[in-house]
Amino acid sequence: MKIENLKVQGFRSLSDVEWEPGDLNILIGPNASGKSNVLRILEMIANSARGKLGDYVQSEGGMQPLVWDGRSDAITVRVKTSPIEQHRDPVADRLTYELSLAHLKGTSTYRIQQELLGKFHLVEIGRKQQPFKFLERELMRAVVYDQQDQRLEAPDESFAEDETLLSVAAGPFTANRIVSNYRSRLAEWSIYQDLNTNRDAPIRQAAVSRWAQQVEPNGQNLVPVLHTLYSGNRDFEREVDSAMKAAFGHEFEKLVFPPAADQRVQLRVRWKSLRREQSAADLSDGTLRFLFLIAVLASPDPPSLVAIDEPETGLHPSMFPIVAEYASQAASRTQLILTTHSPALLDAFGDHAPTTTVVGWGDGCTALSILSGDELDYWLNEYTLGEMYRSGHLETIK
Repeated sequence: MKIENLKVQGFRSLSDVEWEPGDLNILIGPNASGKSNVLRILEMIANSARGKLGDYVQSEGGMQPLVWDGRSDAITVRVKTSPIEQHRDPVADRLTYELSLAHLKGTSTYRIQQELLGKFHLVEIGRKQQPFKFLERELMRAVVYDQQDQRLEAPDESFAEDETLLSVAAGPFTANRIVSNYRSRLAEWSIYQDLNTNRDAPIRQAAVSRWAQQVEPNGQNLVPVLHTLYSGNRDFEREVDSAMKAAFGHEFEKLVFPPAADQRVQLRVRWKSLRREQSAADLSDGTLRFLFLIAVLASPDPPSLVAIDEPETGLHPSMFPIVAEYASQAASRTQLILTTHSPALLDAFGDHAPTTTVVGWGDGCTALSILSGDELDYWLNEYTLGEMYRSGHLETIK
């Protein structure tokens, strides 16, 4: 299930934007243009599906810093996705989810004023006035429809006004598996920002040995994920070894995970020229960040969407082509979004240009513009994306 269209109003600098991402996406633009806000709205959607919307808003300081210019009346999101199941009609079975949070004036709080999950295809082609609905909510009135289109109206006291109906209507006994599956896909979205590699960060320490296949958004469970997949999946082991050898040459031998106290395991790197294995505590920031990126991009079973903010941070430019190669491969298994302001990372993708979106700033708002068309093809025959970005010409192509 992939995003085909995203429309956002009233969220941070995203006053009114619409975006149609592809499988592999790069958002480029200067600092403070709003690239990270695109990832933040995706993070908010994922948290709303997990039943943690209230926690998310609170962690961001309440609604005041979340609404555009501190004065928008509401945050409104519409996500149109491809069908959950591959055998479904790719057009008729598209799903659209709408969510609107009303900002309660004079406070830092909100309430959900509107929510809808449905199929809009027949509405879009003019054959019906109303979509086929799976769930619908307006203020404190909530309805879930079963797979025979029968209404199941929820009592007012059965749901909170600050958490989505989607998050509470998708339990194991839900009457509609579309609702349950859709919630699961949104909830698994992984948005990676601000990886902490400080000397005392958990990512550098021995971790409790446990089964973990997906790197958490803060990246701090990297050691258990690497231990699980590197030790138990030969394809993943080969991918990591290939990436490390490409980055560090034949000096790299392998990753090892010796036991530590209290059922913990350590991450160590074995180098051919050193007698002693190098622990995670002694690895450079760049090496840890590179391992983190490869663990995310080479995951054999990734979530339906992965977004990484400025993956070039802390890496030597010689690693960019490796990251670009693994990103291109990952996009065949998940929808991938990268933000950057590095021309060198753009150049690393070579002839296989991803869906490239220029993020601009003007009149107090972020604007998104996808580069496409014959004019872009013409320029790419003469210049790389990085060269065009350095020259400022990308911003002139529509």
